[in-house]
Amino acid sequence: MIITFILFIAGLLLLVKGADYFVEGGGGLAARYGVSPTTIGLTVIAFGTSLPEFGVSINALLSGDQGIATGNIIGSNIANIALVLAICAFIKPAIVHSSVERKGRFSLGDEAYLMIAATVIFAAFAVTGTIGFIGGVVFLTAFILILIYLWKNGAVESEDVISHGKKDYIFIIGGLLGVVAGSQLLLMSSISIAQFFGIPSFIIGMSMVAVGTSLPELMTSLVAILKNQGGISVGNLFGSNIFNLFFVLGIGALLTPVTIPSYSDVLIMCGFTAGGLLLFAGNEKFTRFFAVVLLAGYFLYMALLFMS
Repeated sequence: MIITFILFIAGLLLLVKGADYFVEGGGGLAARYGVSPTTIGLTVIAFGTSLPEFGVSINALLSGDQGIATGNIIGSNIANIALVLAICAFIKPAIVHSSVERKGRFSLGDEAYLMIAATVIFAAFAVTGTIGFIGGVVFLTAFILILIYLWKNGAVESEDVISHGKKDYIFIIGGLLGVVAGSQLLLMSSISIAQFFGIPSFIIGMSMVAVGTSLPELMTSLVAILKNQGGISVGNLFGSNIFNLFFVLGIGALLTPVTIPSYSDVLIMCGFTAGGLLLFAGNEKFTRFFAVVLLAGYFLYMALLFMS
């Protein structure tokens, strides 16, 4: 079991570092073509930081472990809002609020509505207990339409994303390799841990795997918020949630029917997603207070998962 935990940590490190390199390279390429930071956060960086979820969930679906696959996606979306966004809002509420104050046609309101829409559509399909081929087609079509909208309507901002020249391609390739290897290690070790302790794989996916695969979002958003890049930080999280639901589960549903073990957890994800928008509804004092409420709710939810 010690070796299994070592492999789990090694898989996480490969995932985080691989996603980090992908973000560096992808952001650099996007910057070269003059794409706005928020749009980068919602597309390229959200894709990079969601690669761990993609790798783990697709590997789990192909290996027949539906619990880890769906638990990872639902748990990651909850963690992105109730853990990562809440931490960012608590540390620098002013920067989080500044991400809604931008000029141009595209605003945070659109980002938020897109994330809410993706969550509601997923919940509607999940109510049957299984997302099949048709659901996968709908998810991927919606994802493509969202990408087209974002790239056409992204506002131009002053946040800096640096291009690394030809190194961007090396970062992207190396990052992808790290994510693929890390996701495989994380999946195998997670299944072993679940079997050893007799814990349902869905719970492992909702907790350990979800938090582990959300580490890239946490690190990327924290770094962005500390650099006063609120657009990238918030855009990364909202885009990641859209990516997880529409792209990852869309691809997964095309490969094999995706089973939803617990619809109550889907509703809890919807609740946390809607609650996260309250971080932008009040002044900075309220934002910091509600960030604490979200964090407390998240840890209480995790505790109830294991107690059940």
